[in-house]
Amino acid sequence: MILHVTDAKCIGDYVLQCTFNNGAVKRVDLSVLFRYPAYKVLEDRTRFLQFGLRDTIYWEVGLDVAPEYLYGHGVDV
Repeated sequence: MILHVTDAKCIGDYVLQCTFNNGAVKRVDLSVLFRYPAYKVLEDRTRFLQFGLRDTIYWEVGLDVAPEYLYGHGVDV
């Protein structure tokens, strides 16, 4: 089965709760991505909150996060 994010909502500072097509729900702290230069732009909370959903989460600035990363680094809810 190919993993997809079917729902995502912000539940804290840079923490998203993601629901996956296999039924799993995970909390993922994405602030760890800020150590990578490309993701520094998302430290602006307003910009971070402007994520979209298209099989995974993405931002109009050209960034996304693989669903496998979200799943593997998330904590079960």
